[in-house]
Amino acid sequence: MTTESTHLAPAPGTAPAAVRRQQVLVLYLGTSALDSNVVGWSLYDGTGLTSPTTGDSDERPYESGLAALHDGWRLIQAAQLIPPHPGHEYDVSFLKHEFFFERICDVRTDRP
Repeated sequence: MTTESTHLAPAPGTAPAAVRRQQVLVLYLGTSALDSNVVGWSLYDGTGLTSPTTGDSDERPYESGLAALHDGWRLIQAAQLIPPHPGHEYDVSFLKHEFFFERICDVRTDRP
């Protein structure tokens, strides 16, 4: 249970309050290296200011995971490296080089 409301009215004569909200960026990279090319992505915006969906853009948000770090995203989970079973090195499957990034944003609470 939370006691924080995103619709609190600021006191008269004061600036609107802000609350912290999380944005999560999932990048799928070509290899396990953070400087490899982004091949897939998803963005989840806890601020409520945008409503992105998976595959809603033809342009990737960043060229690499390293570029996301340079832009202020924090890496919170890197892909677990699991070697393929012998004879399955070239099987097509899920995108295995998945990296989770987060960014904490201040959001004004006086929006409707």
